Amino acid sequence: RPSVFLATSQTARDCLEQAGMQYEGEINLKDVGFCKMETQQECLAGSLCIPKLLDILGERYKILFFINRHHIVIVDDDEFSYRLIRRIKRKKTRQGESKEKFIYNFMLEFISRDLELLGHYEKRIMDLEEGVMDGKIQGFQNAIMPIRRELLTLRSYYDEIMDMGKQLEENENGFFAKKQVKYFGVISDRADRLMSKASQLLEYAQQVRDAYKAQVDAQQNNNMQFLTVISTIFFPLTLITSWYGMNFHNMPELKHGYPGVIILSVVVMITCIIIFKRKKML
Repeated sequence: RPSVFLATSQTARDCLEQAGMQYEGEINLKDVGFCKMETQQECLAGSLCIPKLLDILGERYKILFFINRHHIVIVDDDEFSYRLIRRIKRKKTRQGESKEKFIYNFMLEFISRDLELLGHYEKRIMDLEEGVMDGKIQGFQNAIMPIRRELLTLRSYYDEIMDMGKQLEENENGFFAKKQVKYFGVISDRADRLMSKASQLLEYAQQVRDAYKAQVDAQQNNNMQFLTVISTIFFPLTLITSWYGMNFHNMPELKHGYPGVIILSVVVMITCIIIFKRKKML
């Protein structure tokens, strides 16, 4: 059975020496920013940068791991790996009978709740869509933008996990038994499905955003139409008042025109309103 060493940044070199591994790079968890693998002569070296489910855009769990023919060394300063292994032990009785099975269980465990997480995002987007359909668009942008950013982050993360599974499946150094590399294909498939789900939710969010824009445009058009109607009604009145405001000496109805102007203005307003109602603009 494989030996698994759990180490911190301070004890990593000692654990690597005990496991018979020589790693040429620097061991610094602060520099971990992606999930990736690199192949060296003495070992496989990889890094995991795992988003926290309650704070996708915040600080991540950062892990380094090293694999050779007989041992696995995991470097983690947050005890996240320790908690994962404890959860695996509670769920599975034969969780570490081979290196391949241990890596399989370990990687599947930290993405085990991601499908449920994506389901919550889908529910949030559906709620926003219902609000848009009901005309409740206030605060929509503030609600949709974090969802889009988090889904983009998750999609990139799943893509990295999928690539890592493929690299493990290639077994370039021959550290894994050929009959066991099938486990890594399962990891790639799981990550691929999660990435596809995240991509679908991003498209769904974009469709809801387009519906929101259409709703906003419709409201703006209604406002512009209302202002146009008001302007059209008052334009003839402005013309009339301007005409009679010139006070020419020989202007008709100069002495007793006030009631006539009032009646004319009322007639013009009623006529405009009737026309707009027939055209269904009011």
